[in-house]
Amino acid sequence: MTGFGIATWVTRTPAIRDELGASIEAMGLVLLGLSIGSMIGILGAGALVRRLGTRPLILLGGALPVVGMVLVALLAPAQVPAGVWAGLFLIGFGSGVAEIGLNVEAAAVERHLGRPVVPVLHACFSLGTVVGGVVGIAMTAARTPVVVHLLVGAAVMAALAAFAALNLQPLPRATATQNPDDTATAASRVSTTTRRSVLTVQLALIAVITLAMAFAEGAASDWLPLLMTTDHDAPEAVGSLVFTGFALAMLIGRSAGTPLVTRLGRGRVVRLCAAVGAVGVLLVVVSPSPVVTAIAAAVWGLGIALGFPLAISAAGDHPTDGDRRVSVVATAGYIAFLVGPPLLGFVGEHLGLQAAMVVPLVLLVAAFVVAPAARDADVRRTVSA
Repeated sequence: MTGFGIATWVTRTPAIRDELGASIEAMGLVLLGLSIGSMIGILGAGALVRRLGTRPLILLGGALPVVGMVLVALLAPAQVPAGVWAGLFLIGFGSGVAEIGLNVEAAAVERHLGRPVVPVLHACFSLGTVVGGVVGIAMTAARTPVVVHLLVGAAVMAALAAFAALNLQPLPRATATQNPDDTATAASRVSTTTRRSVLTVQLALIAVITLAMAFAEGAASDWLPLLMTTDHDAPEAVGSLVFTGFALAMLIGRSAGTPLVTRLGRGRVVRLCAAVGAVGVLLVVVSPSPVVTAIAAAVWGLGIALGFPLAISAAGDHPTDGDRRVSVVATAGYIAFLVGPPLLGFVGEHLGLQAAMVVPLVLLVAAFVVAPAARDADVRRTVSA
C-alpha cells in the first residue's frame, strides 16, 4: 500500500509541479512536507511501539496516507501549494509511523523464524512501487488529469489498507522482543535497558548505512522523473518509465537477494550494495542521454535494493533491545528523507539535478566504508557487551 501510494505521487510530480507553477527549488520545499511528516511520525513511533505494540501504528499508517492523497489530488489542480504540502505531510506522517511498526514487526518475525524476512517485506514495498509506476505511466500517457489519477490511487490504497487491517496478527510482544533461545542468558546479564546501552558505536555505523541507503532511495523517488524532464528534456511519460525501471530493479534485488545474504553474509552484501549503487548514481551524474540515464537508474536501484532492509536486520539482531535499535536506525533513515528534498532541490536549482546526485553518491561511498558494521552478530558477545 505504501509503495503504491508513493509511486502514484512520484509519477505525477512533473505534472503537479506544472500545475503549481513551482521552480525546482520551490518544489523541493513542497516535498519537504512529505519529509517533515515522515520525521515526526518516525520520532514519535518508537515510544508508541513500546507502549502500544505495532498494530495501532500500522493501522494509522494505512489511514492517513489515503487522506493525504485525496488532499493532494484536490488541491494541486486548484494551485494551493500549502494544501499540497499538508497532503504530503499526512502521507509522510502515516508512512513514517507505519514504517517503524512494520520494520519492528518484521525484525521480530525474523528473529522468531531465524531466517531473513525484512528483505521480503521491503520487496513488497518495491512491488507496490512497480505496480503504481506502471499505472502512472499509463495514466500519464493517456493524459489523465492529476485529480482523477490520484483519487483512483487513493481508492486502491484504501482497499489495501482495509485488507491489511482485517488480517494483521502481530506477534505477542514477549515473543517479538526476545529470542527464545537466548532469553535466559539475556535476562541474567541484562537487568535493565538504558538508552546509553542502545546507542553503541556499531549502531551508529549501522545508522550511517541506513541514512545513505534511504537518501539514495529517496533521491531517486523524489527527483528521477523531474531529472528526466528538466536535464534531458524527456517527455513526462519517459520520466515515469525511468522511475518505474528503478523500482523494478529494486524489486528484483530484494526478491532475489536472500540467497546472496545467506551465502556471503550481511556485511559483505551491504558493501556490494553500496558499491553497485554508487556506480549507478555516478552514471546518472555523467550521463549524456536519457537512454544511459535509464540504464544507470536501474543499476542504481539494483545496487541499493538490499541496503536499507539489511541495515534494519542488523539493528534488530539483538536478543533484548531489537525493537529500540530498529527504531533508532530507522530514524536515521528518515533524517535522510527530511534533509534530501530541499538539499537536492537547492543544488539542482543552481547546478542541475544531475550534479545534485553527487550528494547520494558521496553517502553511498561512506556506506561502503562502514559496511562491516552490519555483519551478522555474535549473540553471546552482544549480550555480554
